[in-house]
Amino acid sequence: MDFLKRIGGTERILVTGGAGFIGYHLSKALLEQGCQVIGFDNMNDYYEVSLKEARLKNLKEYGSFEFIKGDLADKNALEEIFKTRKPDYVVNLGAQAGVRYSIDNPDAYMQSNMIGFYNILECCRHYPVTHLIYASSSSVYGANKKVPFSVEDKVDNPVSLYAATKKSNELMAHAYSKLYDIPATGLRFFTVYGPMGRPDMAYYKFAKKIVNNETIQIYNNGDMMRDFTYVDDIVKGILNIIPNPPAENEAGAKYKVYNIGNNKPEKLMDYISTLEKCLGMEAKKEFLPMQPGDVYQTYADVTELMNDFGFKPSTTIEEGLGKFAEWFKEYYNIG
Repeated sequence: MDFLKRIGGTERILVTGGAGFIGYHLSKALLEQGCQVIGFDNMNDYYEVSLKEARLKNLKEYGSFEFIKGDLADKNALEEIFKTRKPDYVVNLGAQAGVRYSIDNPDAYMQSNMIGFYNILECCRHYPVTHLIYASSSSVYGANKKVPFSVEDKVDNPVSLYAATKKSNELMAHAYSKLYDIPATGLRFFTVYGPMGRPDMAYYKFAKKIVNNETIQIYNNGDMMRDFTYVDDIVKGILNIIPNPPAENEAGAKYKVYNIGNNKPEKLMDYISTLEKCLGMEAKKEFLPMQPGDVYQTYADVTELMNDFGFKPSTTIEEGLGKFAEWFKEYYNIG
């Protein structure tokens, strides 16, 4: 069914973090569906701003895209958007990302992930929306030993501040959903990768070092597993969820949380060898102990996603890393 028909013909969608990795790919998909997209991003320098600008340049080719530069922690700026643009749907992807960075720079996480998300909730309260979708993270599972990770599992033992802010977002969204009748869906993403990705993530850093003949650092001596999820699968999941606000739960809140992961954890060393093949180069390797805030493995139980939407991510790492490597070589002019 046509996406616009599924959302009732309404087409004003606010995407925070619109110049970010997932925000860019989602915005592009929404624009191609004929939606009007308002992108909001503070364009910070956590990683190379030129990549964010390149994403925006692509989005601005669509006449129905509007970009507004601003910070989630600036409540007045957000309120102005809700007042004047009147978004019907909000996809909150704007956040300070990264597990290790949260150890050294906690203030950035409190401003963006806590105050910023509170501001989003307040705007949805005072300027009602049809559905609020927001990014959570597989990091909320911490060092859980039971696998695969289920949305029914307890997530009360975060091992990083980043994870703690994401768990807090879920609790805040539930409270606002119950108190102010805001339909809200949280999405726990599992290690998202792909073209125009985030340079702070391992696969991207590996690629840069491999092509520059530099040594890559591999933690826990390579003995780690990750549920790597290709960005197009993440976008498909969000597109399924946007038109479908959750029904009331037992607490009387229109609230739901889903895992979006590949449901197939890969050994880190297999992932690296696949990346080497896709780039056509071999990496110099240095093996190091586990880093603070890291976990041994992630593994998504996507039963809820399958039950409600008949969908689960399925892109293999060979296909996904192949597309990433192709983009990477073109973007950085690597012969």
